[in-house]
Amino acid sequence: MTVLDCSAHRADLLALAGRLPRVPRFDLHGFLDAAGTLADTLPAPLAAALDGFGADGNQDGYLLLRGLPVEDDDALPRTPDSTPAPVDRPLLNQEAMLAVVGRRLGLHTGYRELRSATVYHDVYPSPGAHYLSSETSETLLEFHTEMAYHVRQPNYVLLACSRADHERKAATLVGSIRKALPLLPDDVRARLFDRPLPCCVDVAFRGGVEEPGAIADVKPLYGDPRDPFLGYDRELLAPRDPADIEAVSVLSKALDEVREAVYLVPGDLLIVDNFRTTHARTPFAPRWDGKDRWLHRVYIRTDRGDQLSGGERAGDVVDFVPRH
Repeated sequence: MTVLDCSAHRADLLALAGRLPRVPRFDLHGFLDAAGTLADTLPAPLAAALDGFGADGNQDGYLLLRGLPVEDDDALPRTPDSTPAPVDRPLLNQEAMLAVVGRRLGLHTGYRELRSATVYHDVYPSPGAHYLSSETSETLLEFHTEMAYHVRQPNYVLLACSRADHERKAATLVGSIRKALPLLPDDVRARLFDRPLPCCVDVAFRGGVEEPGAIADVKPLYGDPRDPFLGYDRELLAPRDPADIEAVSVLSKALDEVREAVYLVPGDLLIVDNFRTTHARTPFAPRWDGKDRWLHRVYIRTDRGDQLSGGERAGDVVDFVPRH
């Protein structure tokens, strides 16, 4: 199952959201603890879909929840133009869905160097944004596994839509290694499996250095050779050996061949398996009228791949540790 229509459960989910604290950022840990309790009361079909996806994922590498509660467009605030969100901003329905759905999967995590160490991120177009930033709009945001270079890489990226782009042209592209793997020749699989390759990092993690170079190492394929995890970033992965460059090129083409386009509309929540996919976003044209595309993003960690050591709490913020 890749798409789950939740519209039949909208009233129940709206009631569940009403039981959460109204201003989540005043006490985010407490808010997410409450969401963890409520996650046990999700409608059975939704709970089963999340548990199944959390246990073994799927071939496509994502789960799309449709028809979740969302405010009418006129009732929403203006699309933000700055970050982080005000601490006193009241809870939005899609933020509530990110809370309970995320807690069913694992622990919400913030990253010290990213977005002022906040856990909830507003994703919106911003003029003059860096080309590697999610705030770009009129250029392609290239395929990337989110923070593949980070030891505490999130297991899931959750994107919830409160407001779509005006022309509904923006697509989130997802490329699954489970679909791409059969397209890779055996020698390419062998070359890339468990092989650390130099990797640069996003601007937020560069410590104020403009061009620090490849300060991390990322394995493009790792884990179970028959069902590997993926570490891939089209802009940041920087292989030097000609054989590595060629193997990464073959992997890139395979991911392009299997990519799927997901067009997010209000009430959608997209769960991306960040250990088995790479994702991107196609360009769109903002109008700067307060009604531009507005997504909400959270990162979820679980005990997959030794990501947790014990004692972590939803809402914790972690420091950057590059992979080597």
